[in-house]
Parts: sequence; structure tokens; C-alpha cells
Amino acid sequence: MIPRQRWAYVIPVAVVMYMLAYLDRTNVAVILPYIGDDFPLSAGAKGLASGIFFVGYLVLQIPAAVLAAKWSARKTVLLLMIAWAVAAVLCGLVQNETQLHLARLLLGLFEGGVWPAVLILLASWFPQAERARANALWMTCLPISAILMSPLSGFMLDHLSWRWVFVLQGLPPLVWAVVWWFAVADRPSQARWISPAERDYLETTLQAEEDAKPAFAKQSYRQALANRQVLLLIGVYFSWITGFYGFSLWLPSVVKTMTGGSATAVGFLSAVPYVLALAGMVACAHWSDRTGNRRLAVTVPLLVAIAGLLVGNLGHWPAAVQLMLLCVVATGVHMPYGPFWAIPSRILGIEAVAVAMGLINALGNLGGFAGPYLVGWLTDVTGTATTGFVVLAAFLAVAAGLAFFGLKPTTVEESAHVPAATRHS
Repeated sequence: MIPRQRWAYVIPVAVVMYMLAYLDRTNVAVILPYIGDDFPLSAGAKGLASGIFFVGYLVLQIPAAVLAAKWSARKTVLLLMIAWAVAAVLCGLVQNETQLHLARLLLGLFEGGVWPAVLILLASWFPQAERARANALWMTCLPISAILMSPLSGFMLDHLSWRWVFVLQGLPPLVWAVVWWFAVADRPSQARWISPAERDYLETTLQAEEDAKPAFAKQSYRQALANRQVLLLIGVYFSWITGFYGFSLWLPSVVKTMTGGSATAVGFLSAVPYVLALAGMVACAHWSDRTGNRRLAVTVPLLVAIAGLLVGNLGHWPAAVQLMLLCVVATGVHMPYGPFWAIPSRILGIEAVAVAMGLINALGNLGGFAGPYLVGWLTDVTGTATTGFVVLAAFLAVAAGLAFFGLKPTTVEESAHVPAATRHS
């Protein structure tokens, strides 16, 4: 059996690192409803404070991906980690609405390159038959962050000012940067902890996969950016993320309206949907790696999320039923992560895929601006969030349709056969 040290070293360190980054996207949703005592914010201004993060987020996507592929993913992430910690602390020092938006913009700028850089790192450690599981296990940082940090943010808000919450939650990345530096290596040949058997297996398998890719996979950066499947993945991701962040960033406000409880109660109840999302992500990725069917692993969960959004917002339900439907939506929008991000490295070579993943994440995450802002603006206009959530369901429907009808099974779905050596990984 092939040794599995890579699962114990690479994944946990990366999970904690990005969990700390994702905290800066989930904590603002819990904190914003309590910020009005210092300077009042309209629903639209709150949506802008959440969404402007993603305007900065797109700037460094491609540069960081190229640096990760050509220079070092480990060093790229380290520099970005230090910079985003400083920006996160600045969010607690702002004095007006403009400064808050600027601080959030800078935070998005510095966090923007981390996602594609880590995906490049994982592509150097996990073969295709393991890729969706590796991606999904790393991306469990998203629901884990919400599970742990939403209650923590609520508890802190009950005992500290919102300023101190921003400041104290911005410091841990500086500590974890030290762990990251000593624990992570760019590739198996550079890791001190890996066994010779595992190193030889990874180097041989990854090189064989790269050599086996068709000629079109070995494209230039410009050709990769014009690849039809890459453009389609951008459309899927933008529509999906519009629904995803529009839902997740406004979840605490919905829970607060449902419960009328303390910040601590809001934080704990906001974490419940992410527990199920965590289990769904791992299960979906395992199924996707076992069958090779990336397309259905993206499409079906999105359809489930659409159903949950529409049922929850087009009827009047008791609080317990609303919470159950929020769980359904949270699970549906999280499950496709691992399979989706296994697709680009299947259709492109390693250097071209760096640029492609940067572009997909950059343009797709503009949906992270559109979703929160749409919900906030429509709430101001209509006096209810229902219209906004129906629009989010429409975006998810577009994502599901593009994925199912647009992605080619011949390029997206791998053989259902998984080599015996990798089944135990």
C-alpha cells in the first residue's frame, strides 16, 4: 500500500491556513448587524462592505497563480498571509463607512491569490484519482470556519466591541505563517518528512498524468484563457458563487430575524447548516473520485440548493423548518467544491492551468460581490429579502444548467476505474 503521509501533513496545515482567511468573510456577516452604533449602515452599505472584498479579490488571482507555478506556492501564500493579517486588523480601526469599505477592499486584495496558489500546491501532491478528495478536504476549511468562528464571533460580540473582534481575529494568521513555513513544501522532492516510496509514487504518477494529457492541454497562457471549457467554467463559477455568497453572507441576518436572540445564539445557530455542509462536501468528493463523474457532482447539489432556497423563501415556515431549509441550501452550495476544482487540471497542463484557475477564481468570485449586494439592494427596494433570495436561486439554476449541458463528459469525467494503489489513499 502506498504511504499516505501527504494527507496528514499537507491538508491539515492548508485547512487551518485558509480557515483563518475565510474567517474574514464569515465574521463580517455576524459583525455588521452590530456595527451601527458607531456609524449607521443601510442594508445596501452592509452588502457593499461584504461584497467589495471580492473586487479586491480578483486583482492578484492570475499573478499569484503564475508565481505559485513558476516560483513557489509556499512562499507566495506566506507573503499573502502576512499582508492579509494586517488588512484584517485595519478593519477594526476604521472610523467611517468609507474606511470600512477600503479596509475590506485591501483584505480581498491580499487574500485573492491564496486560493489558486493552494490549488497549484495540491496539484503537485495529489494525482487525479485523489484530486477531488484532496480539494474537498482542503476546502472543508470553509464550513469548518463557519462552524467554529460564527459562534466565536457571536460570543466575542457579547463581551467585546466589534472593533476588538476584528482586531483579535486578524492576528492568528501571523502565528500560523510560522507553521506554514516549516510544515509545507512545494513538491514531494522538497519535503523532509515524506518516505522514499511515497515520493517515488507521486513523482512517477504525476509525471505520467502530465505526459498523457492530449496536445491541446499543453497550451500557452493565451490559448488557455480562450479555451471554451475554461470560459464555461468561469460562467458556472460566477453564477454559483453569486448564489453561494449571497446566501452565506446574509445567513446570520436571517437567523437573527428568526430568533431575535443574542449574538452568541445567532452565532451558534448560524453554524448548524455548515455541519451538514462539511459532511456533504466529503461525501460528494468521494463519490466523484470513485466514479470520475465531475459534471453530476457539480450539477445535482446545485439543484438541491435551488429547491431549498425557493421553498424557504416562497412560504411562511416555523423557525425550525426555516433552519432545516437553510441546512439544505448550505449543503447544496458547498458540495460541488472538490469535484469542480478537479476539472481544470484534467483538461490543461500545469502551467496553463495555473492561469486558468486564477482567471476562473477571479472572475467567478465577482459573484461574491454581486450576491451580497443584490440581496442588500433588493431588500432596501422591496422591504423584504425574499426577492433577493429568489434571484440567487436563478443564478444557481444558470450554474447548474451550464455545468450539465455545457461541460463535456469526455473531458470532465474521468474513467471510473481508480488504480488499486490510490484507492487506499
